[in-house]
Parts: sequence; structure tokens; C-alpha cells
Amino acid sequence: MLDVGRRLVVWGLVWLLGLMGLRVTLLAPEICPPLRSDDARAAAIAAADWIARNQAPDGTYLYELTIGSDGTLERSTSYNTVRHAGATMALYQMLATGEDGYLPAADAGMEWMRSRLVGDGALRAVGDSTTTARLGTTALLAVGLAHRRLATGDTGYDALMVQAGRFIEAMQRSDGSMLESWDIATGMPIPGRTSLYFTGESLWALTLLAEAFPGQGWDELAYRTLEYIATDRDEDEDVWPRPWADQWAAYSLAQMAPWGLSETHLEYARILAAQYGMAVRWESQRNDGITGLVHAPESIAAGQGTWLEGLGALERVAAIDTRFDSPTGTGEELGDRLVCTAGRMVDKQMNGTGVPELDGAFFVDRTTRVDGQQHVLGGLLFAEQLLREREEQSGS
Repeated sequence: MLDVGRRLVVWGLVWLLGLMGLRVTLLAPEICPPLRSDDARAAAIAAADWIARNQAPDGTYLYELTIGSDGTLERSTSYNTVRHAGATMALYQMLATGEDGYLPAADAGMEWMRSRLVGDGALRAVGDSTTTARLGTTALLAVGLAHRRLATGDTGYDALMVQAGRFIEAMQRSDGSMLESWDIATGMPIPGRTSLYFTGESLWALTLLAEAFPGQGWDELAYRTLEYIATDRDEDEDVWPRPWADQWAAYSLAQMAPWGLSETHLEYARILAAQYGMAVRWESQRNDGITGLVHAPESIAAGQGTWLEGLGALERVAAIDTRFDSPTGTGEELGDRLVCTAGRMVDKQMNGTGVPELDGAFFVDRTTRVDGQQHVLGGLLFAEQLLREREEQSGS
């Protein structure tokens, strides 16, 4: 009997420790700061201000900044043309919401890319080096110009949009997959080289080209790449866990939802929503106590921003297509996750220092990068829209 009693005590302790472990990991409470639409809007504007305020005369942006242990500000000497295109696109996104003060900075960023254009009259691409043009840069150039066109009604860049689209088309393979780079010397795609990021970016560009120039076949190209992403991309790229959390694909799904999505596309959207939901839930359980120790290192701001963008775009899909409903991805649940993460990011944003390089930025481990502001900004615009809808419905 004594041995049985001891075993029961031991097993009881094991279960107790197990439950305690769950309490500080999977079952830890989520921390979701309250957020209103005006707060989300103000934070998005502050992030856009950071991008524009720290732009150099040549149109480039402050790429990466670290606060040293002694408080000094250390600027990275590296630069990334794809992220330059993304930052320019973000300023045009703000322009499309009525913030026309960002047009000069966005156009300066665009002119920097235009000065690097390569290709002939049929197609044009942004050269990332003297030897290659990467697909992602040109895709985001097209996305940015599409937002600019919607915001201003200016069709002066239409020829460049179409030329960029023809470059994307030239990089698309028959199964809808996309090649990563173009050899400037030969004027041909470099075979066999692909990119997780660029495929989704190109898909979004194709959807916007289809909206801007209907009847020219851009929608057919978009459906081809969406089908590839929804069925084969993760296996081809050896992604694990699947699906890869592709916010560009989420943007594209939102754009294409009014056109009509197949059940295959919706199933992909559902598992994508579940992936974002798990990431956000895990991060929202982080605090300064023991859960901060047992969780993995905090994702960079750009990563958390892509969760916001993905959730926001998929919440729009759920609002458009009533078939998009699952235990892990209903529109209401996605909206709650979006608002929770948006509130956490607003709390993280640095403000009130009076230092141009700091105010409006999102620092993780004392470092910020321009795409951190870009992605969080895009996600906050979704959060603002949803919160305004909820506030109007509740009358608050």
C-alpha cells in the first residue's frame, strides 16, 4: 500500500508540473491591449512618417537601425532593393487611404527604382545589381504604382505598369510558379532559381494589373499562380510547417475573392488563416514574466507585421465569400486575432522621443528595419478598417 501511495504522489506531481507547464505555454492567457480605430490610424501614420522622414535625397530609405548598448544609433550600411520597393509601396498604400502628403516621398522612392530600369520596350524590370533583376522588386513596383493610380487617378505610369507586368509574365512558368532572377546580359530568366517571397508578390501584382487593365489576360495569369501556390508551392520549396505564412498570397486572395475562388483556393485560405492564428496566439501569450522565457525569441517587427497583413486580408476574404468559414478561421476569429496583434504592435511603437530615427519605429532587440514599419503599417490599415466597422455597428 505504501508503494502505491508513493506512486500516486509521484504521478500527482507529474500531472501538476505538466499542468503548470501548459499554463505558462499553450494555455497561458493572451495579452491583448485595447485598441480603437483612431489609435491604429495614428500608429500607421507614425510608421509612414518614419519611412518618409528618414528618406535620403536620392530617394533611398533608412534601411536598418540599432540602438547600441551605450544609446548610440548605429545605421546598417547594407541595402535591399526589394525592401525599398516595399517601403515605397507602403507610402502609396497610405496615399490610397487619403494621406496625400506622402506622394513626394513615394515618388522619390519610385524615381530611384526607375533610374535602375533595364529591359526593352516590351518589358521593364528594376535592376538589383549590374547583372541581375530580381522579380520581387519589379512586382512590388507594379503594386505600388497600382495603389498610386487608384489614389490619384493619374495614368501617367500605365505604360510602366504594363511593362512590369510583362516582365512578371516572362518569369512565370507553365505551372504558375515564378523564377526569381533575370540575367541582364542575356535578357533571359535564370532557370531553376525560385523564391518563396517573389511568387506571392508577383501574384498580388497580377491581380492589381487585372483590376487596372481588365480584359488583357492578367486574371488568367493570376489564377494560374494562385493554383500553384495553393497546391504545389510549399512542397516544391520544401516548406515546413505548411503552409508558408505568405501574406502576399493573402492580399491576393482578398483581391480575387470578388472574382470567385475555388474550393481549393478557399481550403488554402483556411489553413493559411490557421497558421496565422497559431502564430499570433503564441506571440500574444508572451509577457515579461516566465512566459517570456519559455517562448521562442520574439519575431522581428516585419514578421509580426506580416501576420497583421495576412490576418487582415483573410478577414476581408471571409467578409466577401461566405464559404470561408472554419473552426480555426472564421472572419470574427480572424478579426479578433488581427485586433489583438495590432494592439500589441501599437504598444511597441516608439513615440515621443523627439529623435527622427526613433519615433514611429518598431524595435525588437533594439533593432528596427524599414520593412518593419512597412509591414506593420499595412496590417494596421486593415485593423483600422475592421475597428471602424465594429465601432459603427456598436455605436461606440
